[in-house]
Parts: sequence; C-alpha cells; structure tokens
Amino acid sequence: MTGRNNDRVNQNIQYLYETILKIETLEECEALFDDLCTKTELASISQRLVVAKMLSEKKVYSDIVAQTGASTATISRVNRSLAFGAGGYDKIFSKGE
Repeated sequence: MTGRNNDRVNQNIQYLYETILKIETLEECEALFDDLCTKTELASISQRLVVAKMLSEKKVYSDIVAQTGASTATISRVNRSLAFGAGGYDKIFSKGE
C-alpha cells in the first residue's frame, strides 16, 4: 500500500476502535455490529473468538472442530495469534465473563 492509502486505512481502523469503545450496552453492540457486518462476517469473527477462548482453556483441536465447526486452518491461525499476537485475547479473557 502506498503511504497515503496506508494512512487512510490506519485512520479508518482507529475510528473503528474509537467507535467500539463508545458502546455502552449489549443492545448498542448488537445494533452496531448488525449494521456494520454481514451475517457471514459476524459468524466468522465470533467463531474465531470462541476458538481462542477454547484454546486458552487448553481444549484440543478435535473438540474445537466438533463444537465450533471451525477448520483446523482457522484454529491454527487463532492459535498463532494467541502465542505470538498482541495479547488482545488474553487481556479480554482475563477480565472474566
């Protein structure tokens, strides 16, 4: 990506993060994500989150596949994020349910 396009993408992503931080209720969250994402996008994002939670609980791949329908490629990708990512999953999961 060129510099200007990259700056615009970064600004857009920053705006997304700032918008999400304004959410105060589950209803607001549902409304925003229903408007923002397709059903397929929501299913994919939520599946990765559940996979990450299960991996953090030391569940095995076969159980994760059976319970989530995620492919082993998706599970591996999420596992790499847990091991080498920014720590976002761990920060959220440590806050409890």
